[in-house]
Amino acid sequence: MPKVNVRDNRVVNFSYWELKSFLAPADVIIVGGGIVGLSSAIFIKKRWPRRRVVVLERGVLPSGASTKNAGFACFGSAGEVLDDLTRMDEETVLSTIRLRWEGLQLLRGLIGDTCLDYKALGGYEVFQDRMAAETCLDALPYLNDLMREVTGNRVTYLKQPGVGAKMGFWGVGMVIKNRYEGQLDTGLMMNAFIHMAQGLGVQLLNGVVVDAILDLGSRVDLNTNVGCFSSKRVVVATNGFAAQLLNLKTVQPARAQVLVTEPIKGLKLKGAFHFDQGYYYFRNIDGRVLLGGGRNLDFKGETTYSMETTLPIQKALDKLLKGVIVPYAKVKVAHRWAGIMGVGPEKKPIVEPVSANVIAAVRMGGMGVAIGSRVGQIVARLVGE
Repeated sequence: MPKVNVRDNRVVNFSYWELKSFLAPADVIIVGGGIVGLSSAIFIKKRWPRRRVVVLERGVLPSGASTKNAGFACFGSAGEVLDDLTRMDEETVLSTIRLRWEGLQLLRGLIGDTCLDYKALGGYEVFQDRMAAETCLDALPYLNDLMREVTGNRVTYLKQPGVGAKMGFWGVGMVIKNRYEGQLDTGLMMNAFIHMAQGLGVQLLNGVVVDAILDLGSRVDLNTNVGCFSSKRVVVATNGFAAQLLNLKTVQPARAQVLVTEPIKGLKLKGAFHFDQGYYYFRNIDGRVLLGGGRNLDFKGETTYSMETTLPIQKALDKLLKGVIVPYAKVKVAHRWAGIMGVGPEKKPIVEPVSANVIAAVRMGGMGVAIGSRVGQIVARLVGE
Protein backbone atom coordinates (compact mmCIF):
# COMPACT_ATOMS: atom_id res chain seq x y z
CA MET A 1 0.00 0.00 0.00
CA PRO A 2 1.18 3.57 -0.62
CA LYS A 3 2.92 5.53 2.05
CA VAL A 4 0.95 8.42 3.52
CA ASN A 5 2.65 11.76 4.06
CA VAL A 6 1.93 14.23 6.83
CA ARG A 7 1.26 17.71 5.43
CA ASP A 8 0.43 20.77 7.53
CA ASN A 9 0.04 18.51 10.59
CA ARG A 10 -2.81 16.62 8.93
CA VAL A 11 -2.73 12.93 8.04
CA VAL A 12 -4.41 12.09 4.75
CA ASN A 13 -7.46 10.09 5.83
CA PHE A 14 -7.66 7.13 3.42
CA SER A 15 -9.64 4.04 4.35
CA TYR A 16 -8.38 0.49 4.02
CA TRP A 17 -10.65 0.08 0.96
CA GLU A 18 -9.34 3.21 -0.72
CA LEU A 19 -5.76 2.16 -0.16
CA LYS A 20 -6.46 -1.34 -1.46
CA SER A 21 -8.60 -0.49 -4.51
CA PHE A 22 -7.50 2.96 -5.62
CA LEU A 23 -4.03 3.67 -4.28
CA ALA A 24 -2.16 0.38 -4.48
CA PRO A 25 1.29 0.43 -6.15
CA ALA A 26 1.02 0.55 -9.93
CA ASP A 27 2.85 -0.91 -12.88
CA VAL A 28 2.61 2.42 -14.68
CA ILE A 29 1.62 5.83 -13.36
CA ILE A 30 0.89 8.55 -15.89
CA VAL A 31 1.06 12.16 -14.69
CA GLY A 32 -1.42 14.19 -16.70
CA GLY A 33 -4.93 13.21 -17.79
CA GLY A 34 -5.08 14.97 -21.15
CA ILE A 35 -4.92 13.64 -24.70
CA VAL A 36 -1.37 12.30 -24.39
CA GLY A 37 -1.83 10.86 -20.91
CA LEU A 38 -5.06 9.03 -21.70
CA SER A 39 -3.82 7.88 -25.11
CA SER A 40 -0.73 6.44 -23.41
CA ALA A 41 -2.89 4.67 -20.81
CA ILE A 42 -5.18 3.23 -23.48
CA PHE A 43 -2.38 1.87 -25.65
CA ILE A 44 -0.54 0.43 -22.65
CA LYS A 45 -3.70 -1.38 -21.46
CA LYS A 46 -4.47 -2.62 -24.96
CA ARG A 47 -0.98 -4.11 -25.14
CA TRP A 48 -0.76 -5.36 -21.54
CA PRO A 49 -4.31 -5.75 -20.13
CA ARG A 50 -3.09 -7.13 -16.79
CA ARG A 51 -0.88 -4.16 -15.94
CA ARG A 52 -2.19 -1.73 -13.33
CA VAL A 53 -2.20 1.69 -15.00
CA VAL A 54 -3.06 4.82 -12.99
CA VAL A 55 -3.52 8.35 -14.34
CA LEU A 56 -2.98 11.24 -11.91
CA GLU A 57 -4.56 14.54 -12.96
CA ARG A 58 -4.17 17.70 -10.92
CA GLY A 59 -7.47 19.28 -11.98
CA VAL A 60 -11.11 18.35 -12.08
CA LEU A 61 -10.56 18.40 -15.85
CA PRO A 62 -7.24 18.22 -17.74
CA SER A 63 -5.30 21.30 -16.66
CA GLY A 64 -3.38 22.30 -19.78
CA ALA A 65 -4.95 22.50 -23.21
CA SER A 66 -6.69 19.18 -23.87
CA THR A 67 -10.16 20.48 -22.97
CA LYS A 68 -9.36 24.11 -23.80
CA ASN A 69 -8.17 23.93 -27.42
CA ALA A 70 -10.10 25.04 -30.51
CA GLY A 71 -10.77 21.53 -31.82
CA PHE A 72 -8.72 21.92 -35.01
CA ALA A 73 -7.87 18.65 -36.74
CA CYS A 74 -4.99 20.21 -38.66
CA PHE A 75 -1.49 19.17 -39.66
CA GLY A 76 0.00 22.16 -41.45
CA SER A 77 -1.09 25.17 -43.52
CA ALA A 78 0.88 26.11 -46.62
CA GLY A 79 2.32 29.20 -44.95
CA GLU A 80 3.37 27.31 -41.83
CA VAL A 81 5.10 24.57 -43.84
CA LEU A 82 6.86 27.14 -46.01
CA ASP A 83 8.03 29.06 -42.95
CA ASP A 84 9.25 25.86 -41.27
CA LEU A 85 11.32 25.06 -44.36
CA THR A 86 13.24 28.32 -43.92
CA ARG A 87 14.40 27.19 -40.46
CA MET A 88 14.58 23.41 -40.71
CA ASP A 89 15.68 20.90 -43.30
CA GLU A 90 13.07 19.21 -45.46
CA GLU A 91 13.23 15.81 -43.76
CA THR A 92 12.75 17.32 -40.30
CA VAL A 93 9.70 19.26 -41.49
CA LEU A 94 8.30 16.16 -43.18
CA SER A 95 8.80 14.00 -40.09
CA THR A 96 6.88 16.49 -37.95
CA ILE A 97 4.02 16.72 -40.45
CA ARG A 98 3.96 12.93 -40.79
CA LEU A 99 3.59 12.58 -37.02
CA ARG A 100 0.59 14.94 -37.11
CA TRP A 101 -1.00 13.20 -40.09
CA GLU A 102 -0.58 9.74 -38.59
CA GLY A 103 -1.84 11.01 -35.25
CA LEU A 104 -5.04 12.37 -36.76
CA GLN A 105 -5.76 9.12 -38.60
CA LEU A 106 -5.06 7.19 -35.41
CA LEU A 107 -7.35 9.47 -33.37
CA ARG A 108 -10.21 9.12 -35.84
CA GLY A 109 -9.77 5.36 -35.97
CA LEU A 110 -9.54 5.04 -32.19
CA ILE A 111 -12.50 7.24 -31.20
CA GLY A 112 -14.53 7.33 -34.42
CA ASP A 113 -15.71 10.35 -36.40
CA THR A 114 -19.21 10.22 -34.91
CA CYS A 115 -17.96 10.34 -31.31
CA LEU A 116 -15.57 13.16 -32.27
CA ASP A 117 -18.26 15.02 -34.23
CA TYR A 118 -15.53 15.21 -36.87
CA LYS A 119 -16.33 17.41 -39.86
CA ALA A 120 -14.09 17.39 -42.91
CA LEU A 121 -14.73 21.04 -43.77
CA GLY A 122 -11.12 21.77 -44.67
CA GLY A 123 -8.51 24.05 -43.19
CA TYR A 124 -8.07 27.54 -44.62
CA GLU A 125 -5.19 29.99 -44.44
CA VAL A 126 -6.30 33.60 -44.70
CA PHE A 127 -4.00 36.30 -46.10
CA GLN A 128 -4.23 40.08 -45.86
CA ASP A 129 -0.61 40.55 -46.92
CA ARG A 130 -0.43 40.28 -50.73
CA MET A 131 3.28 39.45 -50.84
CA ALA A 132 2.92 36.61 -48.34
CA ALA A 133 -0.02 35.23 -50.31
CA GLU A 134 1.89 35.33 -53.60
CA THR A 135 4.90 33.62 -52.02
CA CYS A 136 2.66 30.76 -50.87
CA LEU A 137 0.86 30.54 -54.20
CA ASP A 138 4.15 30.28 -56.10
CA ALA A 139 5.23 27.46 -53.78
CA LEU A 140 2.03 25.38 -54.03
CA PRO A 141 3.31 22.91 -56.68
CA TYR A 142 6.40 22.20 -54.57
CA LEU A 143 4.39 21.98 -51.33
CA ASN A 144 1.86 19.59 -52.90
CA ASP A 145 4.67 17.33 -54.08
CA LEU A 146 6.12 17.42 -50.58
CA MET A 147 2.81 16.64 -48.87
CA ARG A 148 2.19 13.75 -51.25
CA GLU A 149 5.01 11.91 -49.46
CA VAL A 150 3.03 12.18 -46.23
CA THR A 151 -0.63 11.90 -47.21
CA GLY A 152 -0.39 10.00 -50.49
CA ASN A 153 -2.71 12.57 -52.06
CA ARG A 154 -1.69 14.42 -55.21
CA VAL A 155 -3.17 17.82 -54.27
CA THR A 156 -3.36 18.97 -50.65
CA TYR A 157 -3.33 22.76 -51.07
CA LEU A 158 -5.68 24.70 -53.35
CA LYS A 159 -6.06 28.38 -54.14
CA GLN A 160 -9.56 29.43 -53.11
CA PRO A 161 -10.59 32.66 -54.83
CA GLY A 162 -13.78 34.22 -53.55
CA VAL A 163 -13.86 32.31 -50.26
CA GLY A 164 -13.24 35.46 -48.22
CA ALA A 165 -16.27 37.15 -49.76
CA LYS A 166 -18.38 33.99 -49.40
CA MET A 167 -17.57 33.81 -45.69
CA GLY A 168 -18.30 37.49 -45.22
CA PHE A 169 -14.74 38.51 -44.29
CA TRP A 170 -13.61 42.11 -44.62
CA GLY A 171 -10.20 43.03 -46.05
CA VAL A 172 -9.16 39.46 -46.84
CA GLY A 173 -7.28 38.84 -50.07
CA MET A 174 -6.21 35.28 -50.83
CA VAL A 175 -7.33 32.09 -49.11
CA ILE A 176 -5.49 28.76 -49.49
CA LYS A 177 -7.29 25.57 -48.51
CA ASN A 178 -5.83 22.40 -47.04
CA ARG A 179 -8.31 19.82 -48.37
CA TYR A 180 -7.61 17.19 -45.71
CA GLU A 181 -8.01 19.17 -42.51
CA GLY A 182 -11.14 19.28 -40.41
CA GLN A 183 -12.57 20.08 -37.00
CA LEU A 184 -13.96 18.21 -34.03
CA ASP A 185 -15.67 18.68 -30.68
CA THR A 186 -13.00 18.79 -27.98
CA GLY A 187 -15.41 17.97 -25.16
CA LEU A 188 -16.78 14.89 -26.93
CA MET A 189 -13.23 13.78 -27.73
CA MET A 190 -12.06 13.95 -24.12
CA ASN A 191 -15.22 12.26 -22.84
CA ALA A 192 -14.58 9.43 -25.28
CA PHE A 193 -10.96 9.13 -24.12
CA ILE A 194 -12.04 8.98 -20.47
CA HIS A 195 -14.71 6.35 -21.08
CA MET A 196 -12.39 4.22 -23.21
CA ALA A 197 -9.60 4.37 -20.63
CA GLN A 198 -11.93 3.44 -17.78
CA GLY A 199 -13.48 0.68 -19.86
CA LEU A 200 -10.05 -0.86 -20.24
CA GLY A 201 -9.48 -0.74 -16.49
CA VAL A 202 -7.35 2.42 -16.24
CA GLN A 203 -7.62 4.08 -12.81
CA LEU A 204 -8.22 7.84 -13.12
CA LEU A 205 -7.56 9.97 -10.04
CA ASN A 206 -8.32 13.70 -10.21
CA GLY A 207 -7.20 16.40 -7.80
CA VAL A 208 -3.75 14.82 -7.34
CA VAL A 209 -0.92 17.33 -7.66
CA VAL A 210 2.50 15.74 -8.14
CA ASP A 211 5.27 17.74 -6.43
CA ALA A 212 8.30 15.57 -7.15
CA ILE A 213 9.29 12.36 -8.91
CA LEU A 214 12.11 10.20 -7.56
CA ASP A 215 13.44 7.28 -9.62
CA LEU A 216 14.89 4.83 -7.11
CA GLY A 217 15.84 2.19 -9.66
CA SER A 218 13.61 -0.60 -8.35
CA ARG A 219 10.59 1.74 -8.26
CA VAL A 220 9.56 5.35 -8.74
CA ASP A 221 8.08 7.41 -5.89
CA LEU A 222 5.81 10.38 -6.54
CA ASN A 223 5.25 12.93 -3.80
CA THR A 224 1.78 14.47 -4.09
CA ASN A 225 -0.67 16.65 -2.20
CA VAL A 226 -2.43 13.49 -0.95
CA GLY A 227 0.51 11.27 -0.16
CA CYS A 228 3.27 9.27 -1.80
CA PHE A 229 2.48 6.99 -4.75
CA SER A 230 4.81 4.34 -6.10
CA SER A 231 5.08 2.64 -9.48
CA LYS A 232 7.44 0.56 -11.59
CA ARG A 233 7.33 3.07 -14.45
CA VAL A 234 6.18 6.69 -14.72
CA VAL A 235 5.13 8.70 -17.75
CA VAL A 236 5.08 12.50 -17.48
CA ALA A 237 2.45 13.83 -19.90
CA THR A 238 1.98 17.33 -18.53
CA ASN A 239 3.01 19.11 -21.77
CA GLY A 240 3.61 22.82 -20.99
CA PHE A 241 3.90 22.10 -17.25
CA ALA A 242 6.73 19.60 -17.75
CA ALA A 243 9.47 21.92 -16.47
CA GLN A 244 7.79 21.94 -13.06
CA LEU A 245 8.59 18.23 -12.65
CA LEU A 246 11.47 17.45 -14.99
CA ASN A 247 14.76 19.12 -15.78
CA LEU A 248 13.73 19.97 -19.33
CA LYS A 249 14.88 23.42 -20.35
CA THR A 250 13.57 22.99 -23.90
CA VAL A 251 9.91 23.07 -22.82
CA GLN A 252 8.15 26.32 -22.02
CA PRO A 253 4.53 27.08 -21.20
CA ALA A 254 2.65 29.11 -23.81
CA ARG A 255 -0.74 30.53 -22.92
CA ALA A 256 -3.42 30.50 -25.62
CA GLN A 257 -6.40 32.81 -25.11
CA VAL A 258 -9.75 32.00 -26.65
CA LEU A 259 -13.30 33.36 -26.88
CA VAL A 260 -16.61 32.04 -28.18
CA THR A 261 -19.58 34.16 -29.24
CA GLU A 262 -23.27 33.87 -28.67
CA PRO A 263 -25.07 32.18 -31.61
CA ILE A 264 -24.95 34.45 -34.67
CA LYS A 265 -27.95 34.61 -36.97
CA GLY A 266 -26.95 34.05 -40.58
CA LEU A 267 -23.37 33.03 -39.74
CA LYS A 268 -21.47 32.47 -43.00
CA LEU A 269 -18.30 31.01 -41.47
CA LYS A 270 -17.71 27.34 -42.18
CA GLY A 271 -14.37 25.59 -41.62
CA ALA A 272 -11.17 25.96 -39.60
CA PHE A 273 -9.18 29.10 -40.41
CA HIS A 274 -5.60 30.22 -39.72
CA PHE A 275 -4.67 33.90 -39.88
CA ASP A 276 -1.48 35.95 -39.47
CA GLN A 277 0.98 33.02 -39.75
CA GLY A 278 -1.29 30.90 -37.59
CA TYR A 279 -1.06 33.17 -34.54
CA TYR A 280 -4.83 33.58 -34.81
CA TYR A 281 -7.31 30.80 -35.52
CA PHE A 282 -11.08 30.67 -35.77
CA ARG A 283 -13.91 28.29 -36.69
CA ASN A 284 -17.66 27.75 -36.59
CA ILE A 285 -19.18 25.76 -33.73
CA ASP A 286 -22.89 25.45 -32.86
CA GLY A 287 -23.75 28.55 -34.90
CA ARG A 288 -21.06 30.53 -33.06
CA VAL A 289 -17.56 31.76 -33.81
CA LEU A 290 -14.69 30.36 -31.73
CA LEU A 291 -11.59 32.55 -32.00
CA GLY A 292 -8.20 32.29 -30.32
CA GLY A 293 -4.62 33.49 -30.53
CA GLY A 294 -2.70 36.73 -30.18
CA ARG A 295 0.26 35.21 -28.37
CA ASN A 296 2.58 37.04 -30.78
CA LEU A 297 1.49 40.35 -29.26
CA ASP A 298 3.30 39.53 -26.01
CA PHE A 299 5.50 36.43 -26.21
CA LYS A 300 7.13 37.18 -22.86
CA GLY A 301 3.85 37.75 -21.04
CA GLU A 302 2.25 34.67 -22.57
CA THR A 303 5.13 32.43 -21.41
CA THR A 304 3.26 31.72 -18.20
CA TYR A 305 1.44 29.04 -16.21
CA SER A 306 -1.40 31.47 -15.42
CA MET A 307 -4.82 30.63 -16.89
CA GLU A 308 -6.05 34.23 -16.69
CA THR A 309 -7.04 36.10 -19.83
CA THR A 310 -5.53 39.53 -20.46
CA LEU A 311 -7.22 42.71 -21.67
CA PRO A 312 -4.79 43.63 -24.52
CA ILE A 313 -5.05 40.23 -26.20
CA GLN A 314 -8.78 39.94 -25.65
CA LYS A 315 -9.21 43.39 -27.21
CA ALA A 316 -7.17 42.24 -30.22
CA LEU A 317 -9.42 39.18 -30.55
CA ASP A 318 -12.52 41.38 -30.34
CA LYS A 319 -11.16 43.66 -33.05
CA LEU A 320 -10.42 40.76 -35.40
CA LEU A 321 -13.79 39.18 -34.67
CA LYS A 322 -15.91 42.25 -35.35
CA GLY A 323 -13.72 43.96 -37.92
CA VAL A 324 -12.69 41.03 -40.14
CA ILE A 325 -14.48 37.76 -39.39
CA VAL A 326 -18.14 38.81 -38.91
CA PRO A 327 -18.34 42.51 -39.82
CA TYR A 328 -21.86 41.92 -41.17
CA ALA A 329 -23.45 40.92 -37.85
CA LYS A 330 -24.00 42.11 -34.32
CA VAL A 331 -21.83 39.92 -32.13
CA LYS A 332 -21.78 39.26 -28.39
CA VAL A 333 -19.02 37.28 -26.70
CA ALA A 334 -20.43 34.52 -24.50
CA HIS A 335 -17.27 33.26 -22.82
CA ARG A 336 -13.50 33.74 -22.64
CA TRP A 337 -10.81 31.33 -21.39
CA ALA A 338 -7.16 30.33 -21.69
CA GLY A 339 -5.17 27.12 -21.91
CA ILE A 340 -1.49 26.26 -21.57
CA MET A 341 0.42 24.71 -24.46
CA GLY A 342 3.97 23.34 -24.40
CA VAL A 343 6.43 24.83 -26.88
CA GLY A 344 10.18 24.93 -27.46
CA PRO A 345 12.92 25.65 -29.99
CA GLU A 346 11.74 22.68 -32.08
CA LYS A 347 8.20 21.81 -33.10
CA LYS A 348 8.69 18.09 -32.63
CA PRO A 349 7.51 16.64 -29.29
CA ILE A 350 9.82 15.18 -26.66
CA VAL A 351 9.00 11.48 -26.27
CA GLU A 352 11.92 9.79 -24.55
CA PRO A 353 13.19 8.34 -21.26
CA VAL A 354 14.61 10.93 -18.86
CA SER A 355 15.80 8.28 -16.38
CA ALA A 356 15.72 4.49 -16.12
CA ASN A 357 12.03 4.34 -15.24
CA VAL A 358 10.63 7.76 -16.16
CA ILE A 359 9.48 8.73 -19.65
CA ALA A 360 8.68 12.27 -20.85
CA ALA A 361 5.88 12.77 -23.40
CA VAL A 362 5.65 16.55 -23.62
CA ARG A 363 6.01 19.65 -25.85
CA MET A 364 3.11 19.16 -28.26
CA GLY A 365 3.70 22.60 -29.79
CA GLY A 366 0.01 23.47 -30.00
CA MET A 367 -0.69 20.30 -32.02
CA GLY A 368 -1.86 17.99 -29.23
CA VAL A 369 -5.09 17.07 -31.02
CA ALA A 370 -3.11 15.98 -34.08
CA ILE A 371 -0.17 14.22 -32.48
CA GLY A 372 -1.40 13.22 -29.02
CA SER A 373 -2.67 9.76 -29.95
CA ARG A 374 0.46 8.93 -31.93
CA VAL A 375 2.63 10.06 -29.01
CA GLY A 376 0.61 7.79 -26.71
CA GLN A 377 1.28 4.88 -29.04
CA ILE A 378 5.02 5.62 -28.94
CA VAL A 379 4.91 5.84 -25.14
CA ALA A 380 3.35 2.37 -24.93
CA ARG A 381 6.26 0.98 -26.94
CA LEU A 382 8.82 2.75 -24.72
CA VAL A 383 7.15 1.46 -21.55
CA GLY A 384 7.56 -2.09 -22.84
CA GLU A 385 11.25 -1.76 -23.63
